[in-house]
Amino acid sequence: MNPQALITFAYPYKISRMKRFLWLLIFASSLSYGQDLSKADRKIVSNLKKHIGYLADDKLEGRRTGSHGERLAYEYIFKQFSKADLQPKAGNGNWVQEFEVNDGMAIDPQSYININGKMMEMDKEWFPLFTCNRAEWQSSAMIPVDGSQYVKLLDIKDLIEQNKDNPHFDLVGSVKTTSEEFAKQTKLAGALLICNSSDKADELKFDKKTKTDIPVIYITKAGKENHFKNISERVTMGLMIQFQEKKRMGHNVIGYIDNGAVNTIILGAHYDHLGYGEDHNSLYAGSTPMIHNGADDNASGTAALIELGKMLKRSEYKKNNYLFIAFSGEELGLFGSKYFTEHPSVDLKNVDYMINMDMVGRLNDSTHGLSIGGYGTSPTWGTLMSEKTDVFKIKFDSSGTGPSDHTSFYRKDIPVLFFFTGTHSDYHKPSDDADKINYVGELQVIKYIYHLVGMADEKDKLAFTKTRESQSTGRSSFKVTLGIMPDYTYSGTGVRVDGVSEGKLAQRTGIKTGDVLVQLGDHKFSDVQTYMETLGKFNKGDATKVKLKRGAEELTFDIVF
Repeated sequence: MNPQALITFAYPYKISRMKRFLWLLIFASSLSYGQDLSKADRKIVSNLKKHIGYLADDKLEGRRTGSHGERLAYEYIFKQFSKADLQPKAGNGNWVQEFEVNDGMAIDPQSYININGKMMEMDKEWFPLFTCNRAEWQSSAMIPVDGSQYVKLLDIKDLIEQNKDNPHFDLVGSVKTTSEEFAKQTKLAGALLICNSSDKADELKFDKKTKTDIPVIYITKAGKENHFKNISERVTMGLMIQFQEKKRMGHNVIGYIDNGAVNTIILGAHYDHLGYGEDHNSLYAGSTPMIHNGADDNASGTAALIELGKMLKRSEYKKNNYLFIAFSGEELGLFGSKYFTEHPSVDLKNVDYMINMDMVGRLNDSTHGLSIGGYGTSPTWGTLMSEKTDVFKIKFDSSGTGPSDHTSFYRKDIPVLFFFTGTHSDYHKPSDDADKINYVGELQVIKYIYHLVGMADEKDKLAFTKTRESQSTGRSSFKVTLGIMPDYTYSGTGVRVDGVSEGKLAQRTGIKTGDVLVQLGDHKFSDVQTYMETLGKFNKGDATKVKLKRGAEELTFDIVF
């Protein structure tokens, strides 16, 4: 049979399982060798360009969760679902499932600093550098501005000068360390004021997600000139610093094909991205805010999801129902997929498996590398897929967890697959644009997934298998690990454990899912970011203690990394 005939989608007859398996081995060899695309293929490529071109357009301003750009994106997605004749499945006849995202802390507008009876102007003359573990800090005292028992004014001029030629110097980290030392010295009753009298800009700004034990306040040049002219004079200072939780709303888009079946297959892709990099998850090194369009990450996966919705709607694969979910909040820590698995619109007990597509738009024409995660989450996957194809050089990863939305479903004992064409130099940078997408390569990935679904359609409900845990701790590398998966959606103080790796230190110690870790050795941490910073302080072989909360109970365990 002509290979070109095998890669069309409108089959006039039912193809045998063996032919489908052969198709997975040879389906795109003609594309690899430059043969013309079929009319159906050209249509899909044209659609992909349209979807990614819109989603990665500057007017969506990077599709940051909770933004106007996110709204434009989810409205586009559900309109495409509707055109494909999918049904809304978010509940109550809606396409969109709304969820709450903890956006860190915000300074309460009632906060103030008063110097000699005169109020300082917030933002113009002062602002907090970090949030504080205590919701409120208040003091009023006669103090020398060059330092006192409880309030210290630190000029960072010398610090900046001393490290001007050190490319590895971390000013924020240095200030934070100083605040920790001063907190111990004042027994958590102090406040640290920072100013910069040098001519060099420091680019310090309010970090809403980093917490310190005492207030750390930045005094601007205008604030110092207006209120602290003489470094040796005594002033009467009054402070009241309050913080409050800040929330924003994210939105999943959910479409459905109801084939009247018992079981449902879920296909998903996140559509949110980084906006202008406001959430500090960008790898862009410039100082001018720029839009992160996220064409590959993950307009590509979203476009694939839309096209697979169309293809499966008109397909012969009727043994299962199909649920299509475009997630938001993935870049912030899997918020959307975690919320869906806690508030599903279908019975998760009847979900056969979940396929996640994240960054499937940059297939390399030379290496043809395709990564498929979750291979070990069901023994059935090994009977349907092979590393040997004429199109892809497939790299299988057995783990059901990783830095994308399939992890949330694996946590619910659902077999998963994670499709990914690889990282690149534009990852999490403003340069991830639509003109760099390999559209024919993405077409090949989509068709591979489509026919894989067809082969699985002939199987009974897939058995689930637990796998090793993938330690996704971001871009940083650590000498030690506890072996936990943090719950990125947790907004309380500490790190809630979302999963424990088999055989790792946490499991051997007795740490359980749901525990809230709050301290390692002498180092307290307030969130995932400060937990990661704390891990970096330890080396292999170090003995210490881990303190945690389990419900109302506080527990301490001895550990050796």
